[in-house]
Amino acid sequence: MTDQLDASPILEEVLGEALPAMKMFHVKLTNEGEPRGLIGPRDVDILWERHILNSAAIVPFIRETTAGRSNATVADIGSGGGFPGIVAAACLPECGFTLVEPMERRVEWLKECVEECGLRNVTVVRARSEEVIADIRKHRARPFDVVTCRAVAPMTKLSGWTLPLLKPLGRLVALKGRSAQAELTKASQEIARYGGLRPRVVEAPVGDGLEPTHVVLVDKR
Repeated sequence: MTDQLDASPILEEVLGEALPAMKMFHVKLTNEGEPRGLIGPRDVDILWERHILNSAAIVPFIRETTAGRSNATVADIGSGGGFPGIVAAACLPECGFTLVEPMERRVEWLKECVEECGLRNVTVVRARSEEVIADIRKHRARPFDVVTCRAVAPMTKLSGWTLPLLKPLGRLVALKGRSAQAELTKASQEIARYGGLRPRVVEAPVGDGLEPTHVVLVDKR
């Protein structure tokens, strides 16, 4: 089965120097993703657009947030199959990424991907977000400049799982569906409670001629 974008110039335009690593990731997903329960059977021939390029859509927002910050750190919550954490880490080798995933079999997958893609800026942690938050509050871990996630939970829950992980002036960058604005409206109290400011939805390009995606941005007080 061939991915529709395998030979497309869009891949290099979006992924740049990360393309060789992402080609390896794509092969691994194609061969192992469905049997290991990481992607659905309908995803196999649209992996580039649906998962990899979609994940890469958050890269400009991370870059904007971390500009001028040395040793910037990013936590990806509920990394699952590596979306968006593996993709963003490949695109941003100057940032340190922590992929937070509670399920052992997914943690194993993520570690394999990190090694096979040659990503030296990634740490995989088997934990729930609440455990990482507890470590930060007890000064056993440092808060992050950026927190990312994709298809983890509605904003009413996600606010409490992500905003406490952020440094002051940090930012949540969450890939969301078309109900993103409704989620923000419903979660306004939770966002404010956890120190979130200026919650907004932006339409993020995925690639030339491809349908854009929705990204929720929330700044930390």
